[in-house]
Amino acid sequence: VAIDSLGRDGRYRHLRGMPGVQVDLRYAGPHNLLGRDLYSPHDCAWLHVQAASALEQAARALAARRSDLQLRVLDAARPQRVQELFWAHVVGTPMQRYFADPARGSIHSFGMAVDLTLADPDGRELDMGTGFDATTERSHPALEAQLLAQGQLTAAQVAHRQLLRETLQQAGWQGIGTEWWHFDFGDREAVRADWPLIV
Repeated sequence: VAIDSLGRDGRYRHLRGMPGVQVDLRYAGPHNLLGRDLYSPHDCAWLHVQAASALEQAARALAARRSDLQLRVLDAARPQRVQELFWAHVVGTPMQRYFADPARGSIHSFGMAVDLTLADPDGRELDMGTGFDATTERSHPALEAQLLAQGQLTAAQVAHRQLLRETLQQAGWQGIGTEWWHFDFGDREAVRADWPLIV
């Protein structure tokens, strides 16, 4: 399904204007791994309706727990062509482990994954210990206890990550072991088998 046709396809929902959700797509500007805008002129602030509904649920859960914070979406629907650009950039490097082989498909490219952080209503992001897309072990949720013990993460940074994780998990999202910002919705293999790829 073409990224520019999502607005005419009832299976997808736009994220702007969703209560408690800010949108700051990092690949629509220069502040990303490749240092350039990878999305323009396309609008990629979309998710599959199932994932969008779960994101809305997570935003409500966060508001009930911390009314001073909101979810801030850093990436949502990522066209397959962009995934291919990333792969060409990282294949054969230590960064390869952080990116899905486009031959298999990133869950982002089905509208069923989101990258996000926590921010105040003015857009000031909480300190998560690393920036978005930092391809370093300090980004790994699986290593947080060890990193905390070694002084590489602070208790506040880990608490912020835990708040983000708990909020998303409460709405049915699943995190991964290597990126504190990334969450999938639904069964990954079923998504790859049954959902249309966004191109």
